[in-house]
Amino acid sequence: MPSTSPSSPDGPTQSAAIPSKRTLPEIEGFAPRRQSDVCTKGSENKRHKASGLGALGASTMSKALGKRPAVVNLTKPARPAFEPNKGAKKLTVSKLRTTSPRDDLERYYERRRNELADALAAIFKQQQPRQPLETLYRGVEDICRHGAARELYDTLRAECDHYLNGPLQRSIMADGGSSNIDMLKAVHKHWAIWNAQSSSSLGPGAKSLAGMCELVDYDRRGDSGFDPTLLRDSISMLHVLNLYDKSFEPEFLKASSAYLHGFAEEHSAASLKSYISACEKLLAREDDRCNAFNFDSTTKRQLMDEAHLILIDNYSEKLLDSGSIGKILDENSVESMKALYDLLRLSNLQKRLRGPWEDYIKNAGSAMVNDTSRGDEMVVRLLEFRKALDIMVRDAFNKDDDFAHGLRQAFDSFINDKKVMASRNTGTLQVGEMIAKYIDMLLRGGLKTLPASLISDVQDRVDAERSGQASTGDEDAELDRQLDKALELFRFIEGKGVFEAFYKQDLARRLLMGRSASADAERSMLAKLKSECGSDFTRNLEQMFKDQQMARDEMVSYKSWREGNGHIKSKLDLNVSILSAAAWPTYPDTQLILPDEVASQIEQFDAYYVNKHTGRRLTWKHSLAHCVVKASFNKGPKELLVSAYQAVVLTLFNQTDEPMPYQQIAERSGLSGQDLDRTLQSLACGKVRVLTKTPKGKDINPTDTFAVNKAFSDPKFRIKINQIQLKETKEENKETHERVARDRQFETQAAIVRIMKSRKTMSHSNLVAEVINQTKKRGAVDTSEIKQNIEKQVSALFSIIKLAANLK
Repeated sequence: MPSTSPSSPDGPTQSAAIPSKRTLPEIEGFAPRRQSDVCTKGSENKRHKASGLGALGASTMSKALGKRPAVVNLTKPARPAFEPNKGAKKLTVSKLRTTSPRDDLERYYERRRNELADALAAIFKQQQPRQPLETLYRGVEDICRHGAARELYDTLRAECDHYLNGPLQRSIMADGGSSNIDMLKAVHKHWAIWNAQSSSSLGPGAKSLAGMCELVDYDRRGDSGFDPTLLRDSISMLHVLNLYDKSFEPEFLKASSAYLHGFAEEHSAASLKSYISACEKLLAREDDRCNAFNFDSTTKRQLMDEAHLILIDNYSEKLLDSGSIGKILDENSVESMKALYDLLRLSNLQKRLRGPWEDYIKNAGSAMVNDTSRGDEMVVRLLEFRKALDIMVRDAFNKDDDFAHGLRQAFDSFINDKKVMASRNTGTLQVGEMIAKYIDMLLRGGLKTLPASLISDVQDRVDAERSGQASTGDEDAELDRQLDKALELFRFIEGKGVFEAFYKQDLARRLLMGRSASADAERSMLAKLKSECGSDFTRNLEQMFKDQQMARDEMVSYKSWREGNGHIKSKLDLNVSILSAAAWPTYPDTQLILPDEVASQIEQFDAYYVNKHTGRRLTWKHSLAHCVVKASFNKGPKELLVSAYQAVVLTLFNQTDEPMPYQQIAERSGLSGQDLDRTLQSLACGKVRVLTKTPKGKDINPTDTFAVNKAFSDPKFRIKINQIQLKETKEENKETHERVARDRQFETQAAIVRIMKSRKTMSHSNLVAEVINQTKKRGAVDTSEIKQNIEKQVSALFSIIKLAANLK
């Protein structure tokens, strides 16, 4: 061994040092196994102490001598690796025991430790260990039984820490690159390799997983053996051991699939409503369980997807059965329909619900329109039906526009169904007539005539306020909204002529008799019709309102004229409504014999008007006239609000106190037939009986006699006596519809002539399309009717040409 000489004060002295033992160079990614890696804890502590002393000595020496460069002696030859034995020969004794049994046992454990260290090194290099896993397993078991379990754990952990913090970290850094994404990919790559190389194969693991699945099954069945704490802690344990995804999740999903199949098969025989309820509750429980017991989101998603497939997709025919859905809609069960819609939406099948939805609306709506026994209730029933369906769209279908559009299409289909038209001869025209009468009821009586079932609910009021409209709690706003609802039905009607005819009659009665509940509502309805159908549709209706205003102005002028000309003020306060014959409905002429004072006033006004408006002539119509008659009875005076016919009959009794026979009343009043019968019946047989009839009875006969009921009494001072309205006969109704059809035909022919005058020449198909376009605002015209009218015009033109040729 060469020696090192101390350094001189002048500077360091060079010396050479030859290592007495060759060392292996350290290679990146590989660490040679050292004896200290597998030694016991006691020996390891001794080594640390020794190394600590050595380090202290080296430090002291370095401080004393200063730092010197390493010196290598290259002149001394290396010692040979093999030196022959030159001494005396040794005698070998067989079976001579040189060590104790305890030393042999320690060497056995040491060999097992070395085998485990070699196996770990092979696993880290993704190689197969030289020793079988069974041998390694037995070695671990022997060491643990020897009482060195803790030392073995520390040794194996140290090997793992050395690999993770050394070769593995350097490999990740080398693969990672400069970007964060590349580093993430490198970490993920080595993490996958680590998981593939390490796993758990504990014997009780399979039974433990089965036990966890049984706990879930207990919860599903409501079994008392369910232990929520055990299940929650077990799931947490699997997460910590990284066994959740690889071991528990597949087994849980497999068991859940079997349970769901059994559940669906068990409940499939029940009604649709029961099946929907059961599925809804099951899905809610499964979702709550996944959240409560810390199941992974991937597990929850896979479980729900499997549940949707089994419960919804596999039983879609049951869920979309038209008959079963119709029963739910008949019950107006919003909750069940919402649950069905939500279920189908989970599998993206909700659009297929529109078919059964429309089928139900068509069938139910057609039944209402065809129910002649409840024809007067048709519009109310349709509006109630529509309101229930609107609530269904709002609350059950989450305001899905697809279902709202399907609702409108279904209404349009059954209201304009050709089969309905063939079965009732009037078809959709009947619907138009009934809608007009319903609107008349609203405009005459206001909200008090509205059924309670049609009043807006709380949600309607909230929606109205959010949309900027007046709250439906306000009566005027509510009435306006109800008119809008009726107008929605009106929009479905293709032939709007009948609605116009009946609405016009009812409007005239309201205006002339002062029966409108609200002038604002009348004007609002007129504006709605004009916006919906155009100015041509409402021209006559607007003229009726203008006539009323002009009549009021005319009466002011007439009264001023009377005062200016010195006429004696009459007890009779006359008001005349001057109407344009073209705008108003036609009324029958009745030869009514008026009281002298009334007749005198009428003649005076007639002379004034004709003198003022040259070329005009008045025709008096008394059928809608009304007045207030003052009457005296034994129990006090009364004011009677009556029609002109009733007033004429009552004033006849001013001439006599004796009973008056039927024939005499007819002669003095000018009334006859049904007009006289209805008038006498309203005065003597109605609720307010100011006349008495002999003999008593509800029917009027030509042999009856009538007298003033002097004992008449009523708590009110002003009493309205309603005229008994004669319901339209089928013949009169049919005549009205036929008149509308004729008017529609004339309108179509006029459109044909107008178009041909402007275009001169035009193809047949283009002419039909243009006629439809020009007449659509007043309602759709059937194409066959247009073609028939074109043929009539062509035939008429040829007839004119032929006649002109003959004249020449």
